[in-house]
Amino acid sequence: MQQLANLSGVSKQTIIDVEGQRGNPTIDTLERVAGALGMTVRALVSDVGADVMHKSGDAARWHVQKQLDVRRLDSIYGSGYVVNSLIRLVADRHGRSAFTGPRGMLRHCFVIEGEVELGPEGRTVVAGVGDFVRFPGEGAHIIAPVAKSSLVFVCSTMPQQSLSGLEDPF
Repeated sequence: MQQLANLSGVSKQTIIDVEGQRGNPTIDTLERVAGALGMTVRALVSDVGADVMHKSGDAARWHVQKQLDVRRLDSIYGSGYVVNSLIRLVADRHGRSAFTGPRGMLRHCFVIEGEVELGPEGRTVVAGVGDFVRFPGEGAHIIAPVAKSSLVFVCSTMPQQSLSGLEDPF
């Protein structure tokens, strides 16, 4: 850490805080550290070149978010945000509700089990097992069960500035 501090001109404590996810570095700090490491800021803050990640299904944790049962699979932050989740829909628990995401959001949905109503409000489609649906998530949109029980893989993508003030895109 001290060597990186010396090379970048950033204090050792600042580097420790940022590494421990306790700091909020300025662009200048990121540029100095990235330069000292011989990389771009984008490469420094993104998951480019990350190792293989494996999350066992045996350790899966589901939680309720925006009235949906959600299992967060992965999140990647770089020039934008990518959030991968499984959504479990049960007809007698999950009604037809509209969701609204941040500006620039896209939803990429793949139906694994059952049938689901997906898409922008007023332009939804009913998708079944094996169907893929992509739609803008920035306006009011529907993710609702049609079958008694359904499972959908949802990949939500957003530009970097989109998450400010947003609770969680699931």
